This record gives sequence, structure tokens and C-alpha cells, in this order.
Amino acid sequence: MSVAVAEAEKVEVALGDRSYDILIGPGVLAEAGRRIAALGARAVGIVTDSNVAPLYLAAVERSLDEAGLSHANVTVPAGEASKRFSELERVVDGLIAAKIERGDVVLALGGGVVGDLAGFAASVVRRGVRVVQAPTSLLAQVDSSVGGKTGINSPRGKNLIGAFHQPSLVLADTQSLDTLPERELRAGYAEVAKYGLIDDEPFFAWLEANPRAVFAAGPDRIRAIATSCRAKAAVVARDERESGDRALLNLGHTFGHALEADVAYDGARLIHGEGVAIGMAMAFRFSASLGLCASSDAERVERHLRAVGLPTRVSQIPGRIGDAEALFDHMLQDKKVSRGRLTFILARGVGKSFVARDVSADDAIAFLRHDLTETH
Repeated sequence: MSVAVAEAEKVEVALGDRSYDILIGPGVLAEAGRRIAALGARAVGIVTDSNVAPLYLAAVERSLDEAGLSHANVTVPAGEASKRFSELERVVDGLIAAKIERGDVVLALGGGVVGDLAGFAASVVRRGVRVVQAPTSLLAQVDSSVGGKTGINSPRGKNLIGAFHQPSLVLADTQSLDTLPERELRAGYAEVAKYGLIDDEPFFAWLEANPRAVFAAGPDRIRAIATSCRAKAAVVARDERESGDRALLNLGHTFGHALEADVAYDGARLIHGEGVAIGMAMAFRFSASLGLCASSDAERVERHLRAVGLPTRVSQIPGRIGDAEALFDHMLQDKKVSRGRLTFILARGVGKSFVARDVSADDAIAFLRHDLTETH
């Protein structure tokens, strides 16, 4: 694992005395030991998964050894199914067995599943241990590793059990993306595009003009990740606990999470970023159906997502999907539901998303019924 610290870009998440840096670039993972030692830790509990461990665990352990840090690790099975109570219990028990103390650090080495699971474990072990996020997937680097949302899934919905627990540092090593399967890269790209669709039309236009930039190593990839992280960091600094406009970051997620729940989190059929891509396309089509944006905006979004190989229609998910009423029932478990009323993130155009509260259930179900019959 080479070190290229001079090329790393730094983004700050400004939260007062809990502020932290996101370091983005090739080789930053090799600095894990030095960076964690600077936090004052004496020991590190590494949480990783069965796909990531063979690739990066030995190099990270070497870095920790060089910094004089003791360490232990817990490896969970790769995949969304690990975000459940039994794996949480195993991770927590492993961290306690390793005598990880409050002054120590849990290192989340992996993608979004590992980051969510390890972050939640860190929030409850000894009533709170610091966590350093080391995201190895594009989706985790631009979204889930930043902002402090941690948790596991319930059979009734995604991420319904968890806590806000901000990291002390994020190490986004862009070299780790070189080993990702193309499907995982595309899934992460959905979250990159999301930031343009929320409130940065020029960024979305740049992505349209450079559709392969994020898929190839180089400065454009770092630029796209840093732009995404700055966008998320700004929102988190304004609204850490999602009481206001942080909900905008859920563009596409109300639909996407419902689809994930409907396939029982079967990654062979649908992974998170794919659900988000379909969900964003649906959010724009829903907005157009309500007269909030032009149909050409919805077509523009769908055209770009398709251009990079992402699904945009429910019909593209293998196997049977529930009907409109079943999907709507999943949506009622969404964390943004208040007093039984759904909150959607809708759009008045590309880069003009907004939080729509009290969306009519009749409108939502009518849209779902129509959209589920469309296959083009």
C-alpha cells in the first residue's frame, strides 16, 4: 500500500469541539497508525468484513504496529445481512474481550455495512468509544462514513435501530476503490450524483460531461469525492440530527429503502446504491407527476443514471416486487415519518430538491401504481 499524503485532500466537518477531518486520496490508509496514535489511543479494535480483510487488514495492522498501538479485530460476513442484532452482539463482545476502553478507538475498515455496524457498536460499548471510519467503497466514502449515522436493520425497515455517533476521523483511501467490483462502484456513484441533484446543478452537469471520471483513478475521482464530502459536511454542520434540511440527503432513499426491504435486503437482487438510483429517478418522476418539475428534468436524471449503468425502474430488479400498497407500507416505516405522515424529498428541477412534508398518501399510492407498470 503506497503512501501519497501530499495528494490527499482534507475536508472538515465543523461540529465545534467534535469537529473532525475527512482525508481523501491514495495511500491515506497506510497512515492509519500514525493518525490514530495522534488521537491519544493506546489500542484499536478493528471491525472489517470477509471481503475487505484479505485485501487491507494486514497492511492496516502493520501500520498500527509501527505506531506502537495494540490491536484486535472482528471480521463479519460481507453483505447487508450483517447489519443485524446477532452480528452487533458478536462485534460488541469482541471489542469488550479485546479490552477496548473509552480512550481507545474502534476502526471501521470496510464499506457502508461495516461502517454502520462498527459505528453503532462503538456508540454502545462502555457507553461510547471513539470510532475512526476507513471506508473502502465509493458509497461509504461519499456518504455513510460521514455524519455520524450508525445502525442496523430491522425486518420492518432499514436502519431503524441505531444512534448518532460522529467519527473522530475519516480516512478515505481512493486506492481501495481500484479493487471494487464495477457493480459496487456504480452503486456508490448514485450517492455522488445525489449531491448534484439536491442543490448543485453545475456539479451534476460536470458529471454528465465526465461520466467515467469517478470510475477511473486520478484527480477527477478525488475531486468528485471531495465535492460530495464537502456537500455532506456542510449539511451535517447545519443539522447534525436531521431535524431540518439534513433530510435532503435522503433524496431517493424513501423509495429505495422500501425496495430494499421488499427484497429482504438480498444483495444479489438489489444493493443500496441501486435502490437509491431507482429511488432518485422515482422521486423526480413523482415530482413531475405532481407538476413540481418538468418531465424533461425527470428524463435528464434517468438518462444520466442509465448512462453509467444504474437501474432507474423497479422492473429492472430481478424477481417479484410487491405491489404499490406493499411498497407504501414499507415507506410508513421510514424514519422521516411523523404522526403517520410521510415526508418525501422532491424536486422543482435538477439541483432544486426540497423537503415535502405531509405528502398525500393517495398521491403516493397512485404514483406507485402507475410507475410499477412502466418498464421503459
